[in-house]
Amino acid sequence: MTKNRRFACLPIALVSALSASVALADGAAEKHECSVDQFSMALRYQQQSAEVRALQMQAYNIATEKLDAAVAAAEDTSKLAIVTDVDETVIDNSALLARDLANCHTYDGWDTWLPWERDGDPVLIPGARKFLEHADKLGVTIRYVSDRSEEQKAYTLKALKKLDLPQVSADSVLLLGPPKVERRALVAKDHRIVMLLGDTLHDFDARFRKTPVAEQRATAEAESAKWGTEWIVFPNAGYGTWSKEPLKAWEAKPVIEKW
Repeated sequence: MTKNRRFACLPIALVSALSASVALADGAAEKHECSVDQFSMALRYQQQSAEVRALQMQAYNIATEKLDAAVAAAEDTSKLAIVTDVDETVIDNSALLARDLANCHTYDGWDTWLPWERDGDPVLIPGARKFLEHADKLGVTIRYVSDRSEEQKAYTLKALKKLDLPQVSADSVLLLGPPKVERRALVAKDHRIVMLLGDTLHDFDARFRKTPVAEQRATAEAESAKWGTEWIVFPNAGYGTWSKEPLKAWEAKPVIEKW
């Protein structure tokens, strides 16, 4: 049944008012049905919370302490290297995700990512430049290992240089082609990697790549001694392999009590 036939016997003014109400209701329903809404709280936490900024600075403080210790124990600092991820570890891309979420576009399909690489304006993760400059002054080699597009490498180099990060060059930025484990192996041929930094677990070990979350959790626990020593992990509530996992709920019947 069409809207016009529904309101055929009503005065014109009332028809207009009811039509507007239906349009608003339809629009509200469409907005409510936006599947991307499920990411809004996590993305707000990632972009806006002071807690995430504190965790990021905490990670870089720990990284600085551990790097200083590695340098102090090394005979030849020039042989040491750190390998860091880029997105959500060194730079913050949440503005892209927020734009897509506002447009009800499912951002974890990554079909808006290439334009962001070319034209986006990412900002630094708190503590990133200070830590990387410190590593550079110590004479430690920095390698940026990211799954950004190799075909668009010039844009990533431009973005990192614009943020005034040290040791940014075509040779030091290793983008998507071989898996990250193979790119890390290239670095290890000439250097001793003393630290890995990243926000997703395959930034640290191939066992985390394309494996079920339950296996990732088990591997993370098995390697507990490496977190905060050799492996420095950063919070990323915006996206990840965990995002489709079901929540585990308390099975007790709800009891509502005023606090």
